[in-house]
Amino acid sequence: MGETLMTTNFNFPNQISVYKGKVREVYRLKNDLLIMIATDRLSAFDVVMPKGIPYKGQILNQIATKMMKATSDIVPNWLLATPDPNVAIGQACEPFKVEMVIRGYLSGHAAREYKAGKRALCGVPMPDGMIENDKFKEPIITPATKAEEGNHDEDISREDIIKRGIVSEQDYEILENYTRALYKRGTEIAKQRGLLLVDTKYEFGKNKAGEILLIDEIHTPDSSRYFYAEGYEERQSRGEGQKQLSKEFVRQWLISNGFQGLEGQTVPEMSDEYIITVSERYIELYENITGEPFVKADISNIQERIEKNVLKYLEK
Repeated sequence: MGETLMTTNFNFPNQISVYKGKVREVYRLKNDLLIMIATDRLSAFDVVMPKGIPYKGQILNQIATKMMKATSDIVPNWLLATPDPNVAIGQACEPFKVEMVIRGYLSGHAAREYKAGKRALCGVPMPDGMIENDKFKEPIITPATKAEEGNHDEDISREDIIKRGIVSEQDYEILENYTRALYKRGTEIAKQRGLLLVDTKYEFGKNKAGEILLIDEIHTPDSSRYFYAEGYEERQSRGEGQKQLSKEFVRQWLISNGFQGLEGQTVPEMSDEYIITVSERYIELYENITGEPFVKADISNIQERIEKNVLKYLEK
């Protein structure tokens, strides 16, 4: 299967800290630079799976950087360079402790809550009479608090975010406006590729100058859900499931094997064969959303390759 990047332990010049998230590892340097490395770790239900997915980090990093560039005219972002297939380098920011989730369709977590009888998500009403994967009249923003590793992100309302002082009202309005603009652009990009951007999440932070910037990843299969546009209406009218490109297929596989990240549950064994199919699905999404063939990077020694490329960039 080739090597997968599960963790890193670099010591770059002027390095002052390392943060390890569920999938990304972020190295902070003295000169307000961040080096973000996308690993091949797979996270579902806020749990990191024991085995990595070949090329997943490269796919996430390359989709995210392409999408950052495709939206930089409407929302400023942190990105400065991508010296390696798995690496993005940009401005250090103080992240807001919320994820801005926006949903155009009743899918995933929203659909599960709806089936449980709830008619509001994060304080936002959801109309009666909807079926799973129906389109909302207008996209809804349903934020989540950012959890530390091992904990679950939690739904939270706009009112609670402001009341608890997690984000000021003035900043939150900017986050909402940016979220809607990015989703609109993401929807347009997806449409050109014959896809529907169902739902997605964005993360923001403030740089040293106090400017709000888009950070982390956007429009990747880890942060977004896509449906194929062709046949969407027909499948909905027949009450069938939608043909989709996201990691929801992993979540469904886990659910069918008795795992939803709940206490006492054990992660099911992922065979090498299954891991290869997951890798192939990620490659499929890359090619569909970018419209370009995926070029596999050399994974014979990923750590060495990354270190060499980052050091070369830092020497400039």
